Amino acid sequence: MVIVSEGLFLLHQKTDDRQLPTIDKICIFEPIDIFMPNTSAQFDSVIAICRDLFQKKMKDYGTAWRVLRPSSITDQIYIKVNRIRTLQMTDVKMVDESEEDEFVAIINYSIIGLIQLEKGFSDEINANPDETMRLYNFYAQKAKELMERKNHDYGEAWREMRISSITDLIYQKVLRTKQIEDNNGATLVSEGLDANYFDMLNYAVFCLIKFKN
Repeated sequence: MVIVSEGLFLLHQKTDDRQLPTIDKICIFEPIDIFMPNTSAQFDSVIAICRDLFQKKMKDYGTAWRVLRPSSITDQIYIKVNRIRTLQMTDVKMVDESEEDEFVAIINYSIIGLIQLEKGFSDEINANPDETMRLYNFYAQKAKELMERKNHDYGEAWREMRISSITDLIYQKVLRTKQIEDNNGATLVSEGLDANYFDMLNYAVFCLIKFKN
Protein backbone atom coordinates (compact mmCIF):
# COMPACT_ATOMS: atom_id res chain seq x y z
CA MET A 1 0.00 0.00 0.00
CA VAL A 2 1.31 3.46 -0.90
CA ILE A 3 0.32 6.51 1.12
CA VAL A 4 1.06 10.04 -0.06
CA SER A 5 1.73 12.43 2.78
CA GLU A 6 3.16 15.95 2.40
CA GLY A 7 4.87 15.10 -0.86
CA LEU A 8 6.52 11.92 0.47
CA PHE A 9 5.67 8.41 -0.58
CA LEU A 10 5.53 5.98 2.36
CA LEU A 11 5.79 2.35 1.34
CA HIS A 12 4.07 -0.07 3.68
CA GLN A 13 5.21 -3.66 3.28
CA LYS A 14 4.19 -6.93 4.91
CA THR A 15 6.96 -8.68 6.76
CA ASP A 16 4.90 -11.86 6.81
CA ASP A 17 1.77 -12.85 4.91
CA ARG A 18 0.03 -13.79 8.17
CA GLN A 19 0.66 -10.43 9.79
CA LEU A 20 -1.11 -7.16 9.28
CA PRO A 21 0.75 -4.64 7.11
CA THR A 22 3.43 -2.81 9.01
CA ILE A 23 5.74 0.01 8.08
CA ASP A 24 8.84 -1.96 7.22
CA LYS A 25 10.73 0.76 5.43
CA ILE A 26 10.17 4.30 4.21
CA CYS A 27 11.14 5.14 0.66
CA ILE A 28 11.37 8.78 -0.37
CA PHE A 29 10.93 9.41 -4.07
CA GLU A 30 11.47 12.52 -6.11
CA PRO A 31 8.14 14.32 -6.48
CA ILE A 32 6.71 14.02 -9.98
CA ASP A 33 4.93 16.90 -11.66
CA ILE A 34 2.03 15.11 -13.33
CA PHE A 35 1.30 18.27 -15.32
CA MET A 36 4.77 18.42 -16.93
CA PRO A 37 4.45 18.23 -20.74
CA ASN A 38 5.93 15.23 -22.48
CA THR A 39 8.68 17.00 -24.38
CA SER A 40 9.79 13.89 -26.25
CA ALA A 41 6.27 13.34 -27.60
CA GLN A 42 6.02 17.02 -28.54
CA PHE A 43 9.37 16.75 -30.33
CA ASP A 44 8.09 13.75 -32.30
CA SER A 45 4.93 15.65 -33.25
CA VAL A 46 6.92 18.59 -34.62
CA ILE A 47 9.33 16.35 -36.52
CA ALA A 48 6.40 14.46 -38.04
CA ILE A 49 5.16 17.73 -39.58
CA CYS A 50 8.64 18.59 -40.86
CA ARG A 51 9.18 15.07 -42.23
CA ASP A 52 5.87 15.14 -44.08
CA LEU A 53 6.79 18.41 -45.80
CA PHE A 54 10.29 17.11 -46.57
CA GLN A 55 8.87 13.99 -48.24
CA LYS A 56 6.34 15.98 -50.28
CA LYS A 57 9.05 18.35 -51.53
CA MET A 58 11.27 15.39 -52.37
CA LYS A 59 8.46 14.01 -54.58
CA ASP A 60 8.12 17.39 -56.30
CA TYR A 61 11.80 18.34 -56.66
CA GLY A 62 13.75 15.15 -56.06
CA THR A 63 16.89 15.68 -53.99
CA ALA A 64 18.06 18.81 -55.81
CA TRP A 65 19.47 20.04 -52.48
CA ARG A 66 22.26 17.45 -52.88
CA VAL A 67 24.12 19.96 -55.08
CA LEU A 68 24.32 22.47 -52.19
CA ARG A 69 27.54 22.85 -50.28
CA PRO A 70 27.15 23.11 -46.49
CA SER A 71 27.91 26.84 -46.65
CA SER A 72 24.95 27.32 -49.01
CA ILE A 73 22.67 25.45 -46.59
CA THR A 74 23.91 27.63 -43.74
CA ASP A 75 23.07 30.71 -45.80
CA GLN A 76 19.54 29.37 -46.35
CA ILE A 77 19.13 29.01 -42.58
CA TYR A 78 20.51 32.54 -42.16
CA ILE A 79 17.87 33.87 -44.59
CA LYS A 80 15.10 32.06 -42.72
CA VAL A 81 16.08 33.16 -39.23
CA ASN A 82 16.75 36.72 -40.40
CA ARG A 83 13.23 36.88 -41.83
CA ILE A 84 11.78 35.54 -38.56
CA ARG A 85 13.60 38.27 -36.62
CA THR A 86 12.30 40.90 -39.04
CA LEU A 87 8.72 39.63 -38.60
CA GLN A 88 9.11 39.65 -34.83
CA MET A 89 10.39 43.21 -34.80
CA THR A 90 8.07 44.75 -37.41
CA ASP A 91 5.04 42.45 -37.48
CA VAL A 92 4.72 43.25 -41.19
CA LYS A 93 5.07 40.57 -43.87
CA MET A 94 4.92 40.85 -47.64
CA VAL A 95 5.21 37.10 -48.31
CA ASP A 96 2.55 34.64 -47.18
CA GLU A 97 4.83 32.46 -45.05
CA SER A 98 4.46 32.47 -41.27
CA GLU A 99 7.11 32.28 -38.58
CA GLU A 100 6.08 28.66 -38.04
CA ASP A 101 6.77 27.88 -41.71
CA GLU A 102 10.24 29.37 -41.39
CA PHE A 103 11.04 27.34 -38.27
CA VAL A 104 9.99 24.17 -40.13
CA ALA A 105 12.36 25.17 -42.93
CA ILE A 106 15.20 25.69 -40.42
CA ILE A 107 14.65 22.18 -39.05
CA ASN A 108 14.69 20.60 -42.50
CA TYR A 109 17.69 22.62 -43.69
CA SER A 110 19.56 21.65 -40.52
CA ILE A 111 18.95 17.96 -41.23
CA ILE A 112 19.96 18.49 -44.87
CA GLY A 113 23.15 20.14 -43.60
CA LEU A 114 23.93 17.14 -41.40
CA ILE A 115 23.34 14.77 -44.34
CA GLN A 116 25.62 16.84 -46.55
CA LEU A 117 28.36 16.86 -43.91
CA GLU A 118 28.23 13.06 -43.91
CA LYS A 119 27.86 12.40 -47.62
CA GLY A 120 29.32 15.51 -49.24
CA PHE A 121 27.56 17.51 -51.95
CA SER A 122 26.79 15.81 -55.24
CA ASP A 123 25.06 16.24 -58.59
CA GLU A 124 22.91 13.26 -57.67
CA ILE A 125 19.56 15.03 -57.69
CA ASN A 126 17.52 11.82 -57.64
CA ALA A 127 19.01 10.01 -54.68
CA ASN A 128 17.28 6.89 -53.37
CA PRO A 129 14.20 8.12 -51.43
CA ASP A 130 14.36 5.29 -48.89
CA GLU A 131 18.02 5.97 -48.11
CA THR A 132 17.35 9.70 -47.92
CA MET A 133 14.53 9.18 -45.43
CA ARG A 134 16.69 6.77 -43.43
CA LEU A 135 19.28 9.53 -43.06
CA TYR A 136 16.57 12.09 -42.24
CA ASN A 137 15.18 9.87 -39.48
CA PHE A 138 18.67 9.05 -38.19
CA TYR A 139 19.60 12.69 -37.66
CA ALA A 140 16.17 13.59 -36.29
CA GLN A 141 16.61 10.84 -33.70
CA LYS A 142 20.14 12.00 -32.87
CA ALA A 143 18.78 15.52 -32.33
CA LYS A 144 16.05 14.16 -30.07
CA GLU A 145 18.57 12.24 -27.96
CA LEU A 146 20.71 15.37 -27.62
CA MET A 147 17.63 17.38 -26.63
CA GLU A 148 16.70 14.83 -23.96
CA ARG A 149 20.21 14.88 -22.48
CA LYS A 150 20.29 18.69 -22.35
CA ASN A 151 16.78 18.86 -20.90
CA HIS A 152 17.91 16.52 -18.14
CA ASP A 153 20.86 18.77 -17.30
CA TYR A 154 19.15 22.15 -17.71
CA GLY A 155 15.67 21.29 -16.47
CA GLU A 156 13.83 22.49 -19.58
CA ALA A 157 14.75 26.11 -18.93
CA TRP A 158 13.79 26.90 -22.54
CA ARG A 159 10.12 26.67 -21.56
CA GLU A 160 10.54 29.94 -19.64
CA MET A 161 12.17 31.69 -22.61
CA ARG A 162 10.43 33.88 -25.15
CA ILE A 163 10.26 32.68 -28.75
CA SER A 164 12.13 35.85 -29.74
CA SER A 165 14.99 34.92 -27.39
CA ILE A 166 15.26 31.39 -28.79
CA THR A 167 15.21 32.93 -32.28
CA ASP A 168 18.19 35.06 -31.29
CA LEU A 169 20.01 31.91 -30.18
CA ILE A 170 19.43 30.38 -33.62
CA TYR A 171 20.70 33.61 -35.19
CA GLN A 172 23.80 33.46 -32.98
CA LYS A 173 24.39 29.82 -33.94
CA VAL A 174 24.08 30.48 -37.66
CA LEU A 175 26.56 33.37 -37.43
CA ARG A 176 28.97 31.08 -35.58
CA THR A 177 28.48 28.43 -38.26
CA LYS A 178 29.22 30.92 -41.03
CA GLN A 179 32.41 31.96 -39.23
CA ILE A 180 33.54 28.34 -38.81
CA GLU A 181 32.91 27.75 -42.51
CA ASP A 182 34.89 30.87 -43.38
CA ASN A 183 37.71 29.39 -41.30
CA ASN A 184 37.50 26.19 -43.38
CA GLY A 185 35.95 24.29 -40.49
CA ALA A 186 38.84 24.93 -38.11
CA THR A 187 38.03 25.69 -34.46
CA LEU A 188 40.17 26.10 -31.36
CA VAL A 189 37.67 25.56 -28.55
CA SER A 190 34.27 25.74 -30.27
CA GLU A 191 32.04 22.87 -31.32
CA GLY A 192 32.05 21.86 -34.96
CA LEU A 193 29.56 22.43 -37.75
CA ASP A 194 27.45 19.39 -36.90
CA ALA A 195 26.92 20.52 -33.30
CA ASN A 196 25.65 23.89 -34.51
CA TYR A 197 23.22 22.27 -36.95
CA PHE A 198 21.88 20.08 -34.14
CA ASP A 199 21.44 23.09 -31.86
CA MET A 200 19.64 25.14 -34.52
CA LEU A 201 17.37 22.19 -35.22
CA ASN A 202 16.44 21.74 -31.57
CA TYR A 203 15.95 25.45 -30.93
CA ALA A 204 13.55 25.58 -33.89
CA VAL A 205 11.65 22.59 -32.47
CA PHE A 206 11.33 24.41 -29.13
CA CYS A 207 9.85 27.45 -30.89
CA LEU A 208 7.27 25.33 -32.70
CA ILE A 209 6.33 23.59 -29.45
CA LYS A 210 5.81 26.98 -27.83
CA PHE A 211 3.68 28.15 -30.76
CA LYS A 212 1.41 25.13 -30.27
CA ASN A 213 1.03 25.93 -26.57
